[in-house]
Amino acid sequence: MSSLPQAEESPTREQFLDRASALLPVLRERASLTERMRRIPPETVADVLATDLHLLGVPLKFGGLDVDYGLSLDVGVELARACPSTSWCYSLWVVHSWLAGYWPLRAQEEVFARGPNALISSSLSPGKSTCSPVEGGYMLSGRWEFSSGCDAADWLMLGVGGIGQRNWALLPRSDFQIIDTWFVSGLKGSGSKDIQIKEAFIPAHRILEVSTAGDTDMTGWELHRQPRYRVPIPVLLGWDLVAPIIGLGRGMVEEFTGRLSGTSGAGRTADSATIQLRLSLAAAEVDAAHALMAKDVREALVKGGNGEPFTTLERARYRRDKAFATQLCLQAANRIFDLSGGHALFDSDALQRFHRDAHAIAHRDTLIMDVGGLQYGRAVLGLEPDGAI
Repeated sequence: MSSLPQAEESPTREQFLDRASALLPVLRERASLTERMRRIPPETVADVLATDLHLLGVPLKFGGLDVDYGLSLDVGVELARACPSTSWCYSLWVVHSWLAGYWPLRAQEEVFARGPNALISSSLSPGKSTCSPVEGGYMLSGRWEFSSGCDAADWLMLGVGGIGQRNWALLPRSDFQIIDTWFVSGLKGSGSKDIQIKEAFIPAHRILEVSTAGDTDMTGWELHRQPRYRVPIPVLLGWDLVAPIIGLGRGMVEEFTGRLSGTSGAGRTADSATIQLRLSLAAAEVDAAHALMAKDVREALVKGGNGEPFTTLERARYRRDKAFATQLCLQAANRIFDLSGGHALFDSDALQRFHRDAHAIAHRDTLIMDVGGLQYGRAVLGLEPDGAI
């Protein structure tokens, strides 16, 4: 039986963050196991569910909680201080529960038919797939990559091509096969494996046109009346990927500081002005990234709550900021690792794990500054975007 704090009827923001903090010791203890398993251990999934942290993304109608979206991101930051892979999967499970609320009601009722504990994995690019219209829906086949946390998933959210500008489909666990391809250098525990589907029928109500959801298609808002559903999906989507690198940056600063504590004195490492300065810079970079995320998310939710439109320049700025916050945290991770000495070369060392995970996160195409920052440069110069924002 879990000894973690159990959910209360109306938890406060602080109580949720305390629950996340209470998980950190066991996440640190399981960090090496998580990497060896190349997935989130079932006991960790159970611990997360026991704290009700996953409910931060579930629509109210299906047992979710009336909290702002930023709280789930801060929980992701907190979990990553101990295990970035767990934070990564948690953040994605939560964001997928939120995204499910944009689908037609019938699809949502199917996803949450057994209650709010349904976990949803994804692979949102179309991959190598075919989607053909048939009576009542579509027939889908293909293979997709990078489905993080799929081993624990009850449902799957997939990008599908050939039926519109940008569409996602919802499928139950019985409709897809997991192919174990996840042999990687970073985020080893995320279990981001391949998905294979052979002729699965997708009812029409389980297809979502992403480009209009929360923008001109207000189904989510009409059903749930939560500000997040009056925000276009691309505006908020992506911060769930940034939260883990912010948290691991904080974890690296804490781990490195702890190792140096008590080493002052003649010739001691903590007395090095170089180390003091680089530690200060790394901490500032992580704090700045967190502040930028908090500002953008708060601003977007206020605009959504007020029913205000999002300009092209604003949308481009939000995308730029996700990439820039990632870059700040990657710089911080590199600064700390470069100072960490020979012990950080061991696979089991926490600083090495953080460093590998930071680079894995920063390889996500939408979080690369050359990609994420480009659209803002075009928009501010009065040019039309040449990609999704």
